Amino acid sequence: MRWIYLSPHLDDAAYSCGGLIWEQVQSGAQVEIWTICAGDPPDGPFFPFAEELHQRWGTSGQAALAVRRAEDRAACARLGAVPRHFDLPDCIYRRQPGSELPLVERSEDLFRGLNPVEQPLVDAWAQRLGQALEGEAVQVVSPLTLGGHMDHALTRAAAEKLGRRLWYYPDYPYAAMHAVDVPAWLGPGWEGLSQALSTAGLEAWQAAVAAYASQISSFWPGLEAMRAAVAAYEQSQAGVRLWRKIGESG
Repeated sequence: MRWIYLSPHLDDAAYSCGGLIWEQVQSGAQVEIWTICAGDPPDGPFFPFAEELHQRWGTSGQAALAVRRAEDRAACARLGAVPRHFDLPDCIYRRQPGSELPLVERSEDLFRGLNPVEQPLVDAWAQRLGQALEGEAVQVVSPLTLGGHMDHALTRAAAEKLGRRLWYYPDYPYAAMHAVDVPAWLGPGWEGLSQALSTAGLEAWQAAVAAYASQISSFWPGLEAMRAAVAAYEQSQAGVRLWRKIGESG
């Protein structure tokens, strides 16, 4: 079986499903991680918020995305997944349509869900993904958008226009940060697929997260704290779980 995980950024699918992806590969599945917002930013100067994040990541300017794509290739290699990098720039680099103003000016702007001004972008990416998936017998997995990040919302909205039956993954670490009760958050009409992890699966997950060295400080004080947090999350979920709507065709 072939699985494609849609990842808004260069880390989201591995963060959220790394252990499950490793277990799927070990069972003989072909797994790919398609990252939507993996494109180079426009030529500088960069917006102040983007510069602030570059400083936190220990990267600079146009090199930031090259570093992050290299991290993603290393993480995917650890999981046995095949990476595919699309060319939409991260929202921190995008402008408001028809304007030179940044789409995101501060951290709070990231977590307001899909910005209505980007609906044409959703439509364009639904068409592009549809073309890439045309005729393919594949299981497509979308982020649930727990935490409300606008790029996660854009990815989910584009995926839902494909006319396919989708699986969804809880967005980690946002699901843990907000202590989300996923079944309650989803409401009725959903079913889950639960996968218990082996020790090797958990270790592969932790190693994949560690590969995103530039991003560790965004969520954890260090690698040991990250490993402990991933293990605690895995234990709280009794593995990794995907969700889909009951009875949905496609």
